[in-house]
Amino acid sequence: MSSQPFNNRSDVLKEAETLVNGDRNDAYGDPIDDFRTTAELWTTYIRRIIDRRESTQLQPHDVASMMLLLKVSRLTWSPEKRDHWVDAIGYASCGWDCVEREGATDEWEGFVS
Repeated sequence: MSSQPFNNRSDVLKEAETLVNGDRNDAYGDPIDDFRTTAELWTTYIRRIIDRRESTQLQPHDVASMMLLLKVSRLTWSPEKRDHWVDAIGYASCGWDCVEREGATDEWEGFVS
């Protein structure tokens, strides 16, 4: 008998395998295509941050924006999936909350390093 405590790793691994080889692959397309599209969108966004702020420092609202871009990428594959739209709205509202709490202005004062 093993002295190690029970864990759920095997169950989680099996669930993940089922999702990435089934439902997720069907909903988002092949991972290389999905991730490539997302990478292109994120690269454009980050380049804009560097040009606009002269910094590579990401802010909390940038995470929300980039997650929105992830959803945009997935919408190109499955626009009928309501979850993408709901998540996009959620990320947008959280992003705006971050902007307000960060005290950012329209001119991005304070973000240039």
